[in-house]
Amino acid sequence: MSDNLFEQLFELFQTPGPINWRLAREVTKSLAGSPEPIEPLLAEEYLELALAAQLRLAEASPLDVAATPTPDPIDRAGWAEQNQQSFRYLVEPLSDKFDGIGGMGGMGGAAMAGMLQPLGPAILGMQAGSMIGFMSHRVLGQFDAGLPPLDHEHLYLVVPNVEAFAMDEGLDARQVRLWATMHEVAYSVISGVPWLRDRFVAAITDFFDDVEFDPTALTEKLGALEDPSQLEEAFSGPGTMASLLGGERAPEKVAAVQALTAFIEGYGDYVVSQAGDVVLPDQDRIAAAYARRRSEPDQAEQFLQQLVGLELQRENAADAALFCVEVARRWGPESLERVWEGPDQLPTLNEIRDPVGWAARVLL
Repeated sequence: MSDNLFEQLFELFQTPGPINWRLAREVTKSLAGSPEPIEPLLAEEYLELALAAQLRLAEASPLDVAATPTPDPIDRAGWAEQNQQSFRYLVEPLSDKFDGIGGMGGMGGAAMAGMLQPLGPAILGMQAGSMIGFMSHRVLGQFDAGLPPLDHEHLYLVVPNVEAFAMDEGLDARQVRLWATMHEVAYSVISGVPWLRDRFVAAITDFFDDVEFDPTALTEKLGALEDPSQLEEAFSGPGTMASLLGGERAPEKVAAVQALTAFIEGYGDYVVSQAGDVVLPDQDRIAAAYARRRSEPDQAEQFLQQLVGLELQRENAADAALFCVEVARRWGPESLERVWEGPDQLPTLNEIRDPVGWAARVLL
């Protein structure tokens, strides 16, 4: 956060609402960096590849891509700006947890409530802004966020990150661009399944039921500050929210979220592999490099996963892709499409590793 932002800190604290989105935007802008103009010919190539991706997915997979929007090539700052509130469903439930502390007796009583009235929304704003800022340097597109960006109709490919991924892994850049574009189109169709959003929000809400703030941890953290300027450092880093949260996480609730995120990503991997079989000679190398990248989260993904103490274990997506392959091989591709008939047809985390168990429940 810039010195100028610290000068505005008290003014920013006055922003109304359960989450200080104004502060979140300032934090995001400082972390995402300055706009990076995309070379026009490169942007045009991405737009052309979007049409090729739609055609390949329509021909080689069951996805209906006719109404899918064209992914926009964008830079990190642009992606961060457009997705500032796409993950609000992760922080909004926490505002109620802050409010709940004020009704507690003892050290969590009226004095705590008075302090949290401006501080709670500011802490959540700093966390939300930091999460998006860090993510902007990592994500390749909406498909690569780990948790789905909800209530956002547009598709994006973060060009500097896609190009860096290709270069860092020694991959053919044009093939990586088409591969990433197919993933983004596939994600759009998957996330557009009518009941999927409600199922995901229900799983997240269920998870939050067991989450509560630890007023002692919050008081200790505040007491350790020697200067107000340390506030941003204390409350914007990865793991901050997790360190303030108490309550037991029910394993079955964690598994429900992990199963959903794994299957969304794994099914996307599966359909892209089907569509890219002919047009991407290096598809196996690209997929292997991406699997390594996804199984070794960097600071951005750690921030996302640690926001509320939820470990996504994105490597489960590889198991979900194998689940799709096995179901299609054993019982036919049409059997795999049964998963989209309703939320109860989706595989559980255990069934992702046991296609026969899923088939016994759903197909027989």
